[in-house]
Amino acid sequence: QDPTAAHYMFQDDPYLMPRNAANARLFSLSKESGRNAAKYIIKQFPQYFDKTFSEPAIPCLMPETFTPQIEGVSEEALKERIHLRRVKESVDLYDQLVQAGTPVSLETTNSLLDLLCFYGDEESTPEKEAEEKEDLEEPEGNSSEQKAPKRRFQRGSQSSRWRENNNAERIFKIMPERNAHSYCTMIRGMVKHGVSAKAYDMYIELLNERHKADVHTFNALITAVPYLKERFVERWELAKVFLNHMAQQEVRPNLLTFNALLKTLRRCGGVGRSMSLLVIKEMEALDIEPSLATYDHLLSIFYRGVDLHSSGIISEVLDDVEKRSFTPQDPNDANFFATAMQACCDLKDVKLAYRLNKALEVGDNWKFLDVDRLNAYWSKFFSLLCMMEQIDVVLKWYKEMSPSLFYPTPKNILDLLQALDAANHLEVIPSVWEDMKQLGFNRRQDLLEELLSLMSREQHPEEIQLAFAKCAEDIKAAHEPAGREQAPLEWTGSALGHVALLFSRAGRTQDAWYMMEHFQQINRIPSDQVMEEFLNCAKQTNCPDEAIKLVKLAASLGLPSSQSLKSRTEKEFELSEKQK
Repeated sequence: QDPTAAHYMFQDDPYLMPRNAANARLFSLSKESGRNAAKYIIKQFPQYFDKTFSEPAIPCLMPETFTPQIEGVSEEALKERIHLRRVKESVDLYDQLVQAGTPVSLETTNSLLDLLCFYGDEESTPEKEAEEKEDLEEPEGNSSEQKAPKRRFQRGSQSSRWRENNNAERIFKIMPERNAHSYCTMIRGMVKHGVSAKAYDMYIELLNERHKADVHTFNALITAVPYLKERFVERWELAKVFLNHMAQQEVRPNLLTFNALLKTLRRCGGVGRSMSLLVIKEMEALDIEPSLATYDHLLSIFYRGVDLHSSGIISEVLDDVEKRSFTPQDPNDANFFATAMQACCDLKDVKLAYRLNKALEVGDNWKFLDVDRLNAYWSKFFSLLCMMEQIDVVLKWYKEMSPSLFYPTPKNILDLLQALDAANHLEVIPSVWEDMKQLGFNRRQDLLEELLSLMSREQHPEEIQLAFAKCAEDIKAAHEPAGREQAPLEWTGSALGHVALLFSRAGRTQDAWYMMEHFQQINRIPSDQVMEEFLNCAKQTNCPDEAIKLVKLAASLGLPSSQSLKSRTEKEFELSEKQK
């Protein structure tokens, strides 16, 4: 793999190569957006895509037919529209059949309920055809038994998609007969779209009608527990009620049941920590193999919050993960590697991070990291390396990882600069500055201040000082008007002083004086060190005029050092009568 190449999904063209993580996200989303636009055009205007020239015509390779073929008002036409996911047309046709007195079979009505509950009574779109991302994590809370903060909405904007007395509820109420499937579909739809209290009421109604729920319905109900109860103990008790009901109804739990339970325990504070390991033991007793989501929930329970536990649990998790090549079984599987790397960072354990990296390389495990998660994972790993590893190892990883695996964030650059400082390898800074320009960080004030501070702190050999002065010149350019595209950065007193120092040490007297003049323009006071270094530069380049200007500047600013600067100038420079 070429470490200088971008991800293979991007066009091999300099203009279309992403420069940083934001560009990478934008370009990857635009590519997906293009695919969705193409699907939309084909779906909306199928009449323009009806020519197929392949011989022989192989049905499974032909484009999907999105236009209803059955005309009229009949149950077959309703089935076809449900299959094509035409939400509004399906509801209208069902209403027409009911008004005409035509009986609709229970199976077809249940299929219509499935459609309505999945899409939340809204028309299907390419974006909604995939399951939405899981809800944002609720704050885990302290281990002490306290009331957890009550959330008004379960899944943000999704809750607004389940309207009161919507088509799903209306059709459910007018159904002449209902079976367990009807109730289960409604419960799962309500949980999915954020009305957990209604889902629980529907479950009580299902029990009253002496129906049995299926395993998927129980999984949904267990996921909804944190939104039904406020206190941690109450949440665990309700989850146990659902588990007991599963046993009474002889419903065998599956992997997703235990994952839903662990996900609920993430929101149960100390109760979650005490019960989660028992859940894992129960999985082993039932011979259910954990997925990556199982471990993700477990790590979140033990390694989120202030009181970090020892590395024992994550070490045991990695013992298992290292041996297996996982396949996707749960939507939360994709979160494991980023969560585990965050735990390694919190524990400051670089050995665990290396083990996690090896586990990522086993089989197809790397496929669990999409572009966003890939960047988050490697960014955390690199920050840990900067903190814990030798500088040679850090630089080796940096060259291999950027930009093929990730685009460094401003924090990564800051961590790298601090690692270079700790190892006294400041001669690498000019190459880091080139990367910063490529990443678009050459206007980040915090990074510029750190960079200038490191470069100007000590005197270095001439070759390094010249390279530092070149960096200072680029930073100076960012503070000057360069056209209408970008407003110039505002000078700070410290940045001005650092740049003046760097120019002075490189013997660039005129550039250094230009910076000195800026102090007056922005009403800042140069430090004594800046004044002394500039005078040294003027002496080395034999510029008595610049030295005299410096003395005048110090006098005009009323600096205490003006007298000593005057004395040095008279003593160290050969001045004409006029200059004296």
